[in-house]
Amino acid sequence: MLKKFSLAALAAVFVVACAQSPTGRNQIMLFNDSQLNAMGSQTFETMKAETPISKDARTNDYVQCVASALLRVTPEKYLTNPWEVVVFENDQINAFALPGGKIGVYTGLLKVAENQEQLAAVIGHEIAHVMAGHSNERLSTNQFVQSALALGDAGTRAYGVRYQQEIMAALGVGAQLGVVLPFSRTHESEADIIGLDLMAKAGFEPRQAINLWQNMAAASSNNTPQFLSSHPVPENRIAELRARMPEAMSTFNERKKAGRLPACRR
Repeated sequence: MLKKFSLAALAAVFVVACAQSPTGRNQIMLFNDSQLNAMGSQTFETMKAETPISKDARTNDYVQCVASALLRVTPEKYLTNPWEVVVFENDQINAFALPGGKIGVYTGLLKVAENQEQLAAVIGHEIAHVMAGHSNERLSTNQFVQSALALGDAGTRAYGVRYQQEIMAALGVGAQLGVVLPFSRTHESEADIIGLDLMAKAGFEPRQAINLWQNMAAASSNNTPQFLSSHPVPENRIAELRARMPEAMSTFNERKKAGRLPACRR
C-alpha cells in the first residue's frame, strides 16, 4: 500500500508541475513566480544591507550599460517589472541574478572580465538562470528529493528493514550525487547556451565568452572532479561553447550588419 501511495504521489507531482525550459528541457516546478520573486527580492535587500555597494560612477555606468544591452534583447515576458542592477564592493570573482529581476555584480569580477563582451558573457549567463527558472527547479528538486527520502524512510521503518539508518544515509548520498548536483551542472550548461545567444543578439562578440571562461579557469584553484561539482569543469564548458559558436556568430553578424553595437566603456 505504501509503495502504491508513493508512486501515485510522485506521479501527481510530475503531472501538476511539468514545465519546459527555454531550450525545451523538461522541468519540475513546484513554486509559483510570485513566491520566487518575493524570495529573490528579500534576499537582494538583505545583501544590499550587508555588503558594501560601489559608489564609483564609472563602474556603475559600465555595468549598467552592459546589463541594459542584454535586457533589451531578453524576451518581453521576463521584463514585466524593471530589473535592478547593483555593483557590490567585494573581491569575489562572481555575479548573480535572482528571481524578481535582481542582478548583482562583484567588483572582483571586473578584474577577470577584461572587456564589455566578457562581462556580457557573465551577466547574460546569470540572466539566463532567471529566464530558465533554475531557482524554482532547484528548490523543487530538493523538495522532491526530500519527499522521496521521507517516503523511503517511512517504508523501511514500516517493514522493519535492518540497517535502516545506513540505507537511508546511502540513499541521501545517492540523491545528492545522482540528482541534485547533476541538475546544477545542467543548469550551468543551459545558462551558458542561453547567455551566449543573449550576448550575440545584443551585439557582444560571442567568441569573447570562451576567453572569459579561460580567464575564470586561470583565476580558480578548484580541482574538484566534475561528478562532485555543481559546475561543469572549464574544459567541458569551453568545449560546449565552441560547439555552439557557429550559430552564435551567425546571430552576432546579423546584428553587426544592422549596426548599433554596444559601446560600454569603464
